[in-house]
Amino acid sequence: MQRTNSRRLSGLVVTSALVLAALVSPGCQKTALHTPPGGLKRPTIALNLPEKYNTPDGMTLDKDNSILLSVPNFNDPNYPAKILRISPDDKITEVVTLPKNPGTGKSCGPLGIAVGSDGNLYVADNQAFTTDKHKSRLLRVVMKGGKGVKVEAVVTGLVMANGVCCRGERVYVCETMLDKSVYPLPSGVYSFKLSELKAAKPIQLKPGGDGRYLVMKFTTENKDWQVGANGIGFGLDGSLFVCNFGDAQLLKAKLNADGSKAVSLKVFAEKSGILSCDGLSVCRKTGDVFLADFLGNAVHRVCAKTGTVTTLAKNANTDGAGGALDRPSEPCVRGKKVYVANIDLPLAGNTYDKPHTVSVIELDD
Repeated sequence: MQRTNSRRLSGLVVTSALVLAALVSPGCQKTALHTPPGGLKRPTIALNLPEKYNTPDGMTLDKDNSILLSVPNFNDPNYPAKILRISPDDKITEVVTLPKNPGTGKSCGPLGIAVGSDGNLYVADNQAFTTDKHKSRLLRVVMKGGKGVKVEAVVTGLVMANGVCCRGERVYVCETMLDKSVYPLPSGVYSFKLSELKAAKPIQLKPGGDGRYLVMKFTTENKDWQVGANGIGFGLDGSLFVCNFGDAQLLKAKLNADGSKAVSLKVFAEKSGILSCDGLSVCRKTGDVFLADFLGNAVHRVCAKTGTVTTLAKNANTDGAGGALDRPSEPCVRGKKVYVANIDLPLAGNTYDKPHTVSVIELDD
């Protein structure tokens, strides 16, 4: 496994002045399935969504402890893409309706979402379900009074924009496919200073991995699922966690002083029942990382100190009734609850069907 992991992550991006050697460690490679005391938890319903919000996905906490939820409506694009707010008492309000992508003429595909230090929202517009050209974007939703008053494209030229997170004066976005014609599939993470994002002149990325903004680059070897960088978030110690969907790995990187480049990268967790790593959420209290396992129909918890994987909830393929997991794509930890968006895409033997749900899992600590 040492040799395999080194090859997978050998494409780490560094500055020309920095030579990185032996950066990749095999990380935690436990194989036994570990569950909480008392066994798997049973998710319940947090939200039954109407048809106009048929595909819930990315989530993040706002400063008022509400959850912001992206709704790309991939499953029924007759409805426009939305950003919703879930209040602390689980009430829904609309934040903004997202306009179509002018490069494709298709609906916006909001996946990852994050709140910037400027108070605005940063959203990945994923157009990979429409085209394999470089038509995905990073959007800025200008906020005022809790509502989106303007939607601006600030970065263009992505293939499959996905997870988004913010820290300090930077925004980070996962590029799930840098070049889909290459095997193993290269993917990575871009970072941009908020001050350099101009709606009047969006950053146009160069194809194949624009070194001006690329923080890290790695590959995915799973031939059945050539899907790379996905969920993303910062640990309490400033480390950056990134999901490698297809290889079912949680990666952990240390960044340089200004957050623009990775200086180390390792596989922090894999195996232990994980079949895929989709979205993630870092608990603000413990630093533990919660993973949505789309293929496994499961939610896992990764100990921030040891990398030990605990499977919190898992069920067979269902329609999601009663809160059962239905192809989960993103968790969001709020207090002692983990909210889980069930994207319910018709993939991997799944059938898109009602109800459209956000599940919730109660934590013991």
